[in-house]
Amino acid sequence: MKRILVVDDDKELRTHLVDILKGAGYRTEEASSGGEAVEKATDEDYDLILLDFMMPKMSGADVLMELRKVAPRSRVIMITAFATVENAVDAIKRGASDYLSKPFKIDDLLARIRKALQEASFESCGVKEDFDCILSSLSNSIRRNILHLMATRKTVRLMELARELHIEDHTKVIFHLKILREAGMVEQDKARSYTLTKEGERTMSCLKILETHLSSLT
Repeated sequence: MKRILVVDDDKELRTHLVDILKGAGYRTEEASSGGEAVEKATDEDYDLILLDFMMPKMSGADVLMELRKVAPRSRVIMITAFATVENAVDAIKRGASDYLSKPFKIDDLLARIRKALQEASFESCGVKEDFDCILSSLSNSIRRNILHLMATRKTVRLMELARELHIEDHTKVIFHLKILREAGMVEQDKARSYTLTKEGERTMSCLKILETHLSSLT
């Protein structure tokens, strides 16, 4: 269960947001000030923090800078009733993942939260090598299907791949396997069976996250 910290000096709004997020299946806590938010984020791990931009004593912008120090992996969505392009740009520069203006629709808020959490999951799945090469490799549906089959079967031979993918011309499968091998995702063992490499397994984790995200947008 994802953990979210709601930071707002408005008790009524804060309580309302906590109730909504709990109803959406998130484990939610609250803070009534920037100082309390920094203290909680220092002691606890939060997947996402909803942060009010305008608060007394310690502004949302100042809180954001402190949160980046004590909770660098937490996603932060800024919320404000005084939205300007300058404020939005400044919040993003300081490390916010998104920026939401009051009044906002609950569906929009939940969609932005899902997006931020999915992006965080994708970044944390461990693929750090040539990202452009990885994206290029995943752009073709045949290559994605090959990876899915290998993740299920562990080891698979060329003709089995062609048969499972319903591709009569096996040279086409060879071509896509070559691209996956060059990307470091697939390797061939001594028995001439194909398997996923460690990089391929990490890429599959990212692919599943990406596919889940794309399906949520349709």
